[in-house]
Amino acid sequence: MHLGKVMVVFGTRPEAIKMAPVIKELKKVDDIKTVVVVTAQHREMLDQVLHLFAITPDYDLDLMQRRQDLYSITSGVLQGMQGILEQEKPDLVLVHGDTTTTFAAALAAFYQKIPVGHVEAGLRTHNKYSPFPEEMNRTLTGRLAELHFAPTDQARENLLAESVAGYKIWVTGNTVIDALMETVRADYEFDSKLAGINFNQRLLLVTTHRRENWGDKMRDIYQALLRLVDDFADVEVVFPVHMNPTVRDLATEMLGGRERIHLLEPLDYEPFANLMNRSCLVLTDSGGLQEEAPSLGKPVLVLRDTTERPEAIQAGTVKLTGTSEEHIYRAAHMLLSDTNAYEQMARAINPYGDGKAAIRIVKVIKDFLYVRIGAQI
Repeated sequence: MHLGKVMVVFGTRPEAIKMAPVIKELKKVDDIKTVVVVTAQHREMLDQVLHLFAITPDYDLDLMQRRQDLYSITSGVLQGMQGILEQEKPDLVLVHGDTTTTFAAALAAFYQKIPVGHVEAGLRTHNKYSPFPEEMNRTLTGRLAELHFAPTDQARENLLAESVAGYKIWVTGNTVIDALMETVRADYEFDSKLAGINFNQRLLLVTTHRRENWGDKMRDIYQALLRLVDDFADVEVVFPVHMNPTVRDLATEMLGGRERIHLLEPLDYEPFANLMNRSCLVLTDSGGLQEEAPSLGKPVLVLRDTTERPEAIQAGTVKLTGTSEEHIYRAAHMLLSDTNAYEQMARAINPYGDGKAAIRIVKVIKDFLYVRIGAQI
C-alpha cells in the first residue's frame, strides 16, 4: 500500500543534524515516498552534514547570501516553496525546531492546506524576543502544525497550555541524541585542522552566534574567556567560529593570536561531536548543545539570559549564566576549580532521550498517513 509522500524541509546545520535520523528512518519505509528540500539558509555548514549523513536533497533553494536578513530569508523560502509544493503535492510537510526556514516552510504548506509535522515542538522561553527570532518561529510553527513531536514532557505541557489538543502531541525524545550516538567514537582521530590543540589540557569548547548577543554582550563573553585562560595554565579554549561576519570580526579582534585560544573554521559535525566528547566544559549560546553535551557527561554553561530548554537546568546538566562577564567567569571558574561541583553536573542524567526518537516519530507518521488514506477512501 502506498501511504503517501512526506516532504522534509530544513535549511541550517542544526536542523540537518536533527532531521538526518528521521530521514534515515523514513527511507526504510517502502510505502512512504520521502522528498528532501533544503533552503540552504546556511550553505557550507549545511553541506557538511548532508555529506556526513549521505543525504542528497531533491530540491535545493540555495538561498544563502552574504549579510542576509530575516526579510530576505523569509520571502525566499516562501516563494521557493510555492512551486515545489505545487509540483510534489506532499501529504505531510515535516519541519524542525525554530529557524526562519521552519516557520516560512510551515506557512507555505499552510497556504496550500498541507498538514505540517513539527519535530522538536513545544520549547518555550515565553519571551518573544529571546531567543530572537527563534522563539516566535517556533511558536508560530506550533500554531500551524498538525503533528507535534515534543522532545520532553515539559514541551508537551507547554503545547497543552496553548490549547493544542493532546492527541496531536507525542513525546519522542530529541533526535539529536540519535545523531550523536551514531557519530561519537572513542577511537576517533582528528585531522590536521586541530593539530595545534593540546588534548592533554582541559579543553573549553565555545560556540557563539545568537543575534541577541551581538555587540557588548558578546564582548563580555569573550572577555570572560580571556580571564579564564589567564587563570588556568592547563586550560585551552577551542572556538569553531560561526560564519556570520559579525561574530567572526569580533572574535578575531578580541581572541585572535592569544596563547591557548584556538579560533577554528566551522567544523563538520563528526569532528565537532568528537571534539565535544574530548572537552572538559562547553560554553555556548546554542540550543542544541544543551541537549548533546550532557549525553557525553559534559557540563554546559549557557551564555544567554533565557533558555527554551529548562529541563536541562532542572536536571542539573546545564547552568544559565547570562552574558555578564563576571557571571560567566565565576561559573566556569567554579567548575574548573571545584571537582565536586564539576562531577555533580557531569553525572546528572540527561533528560533528552534514549536515541530512539526518530523511530517513534516515523511510527506516528505512518499511522497518520494510514488514517489519512483510509479517510480518502
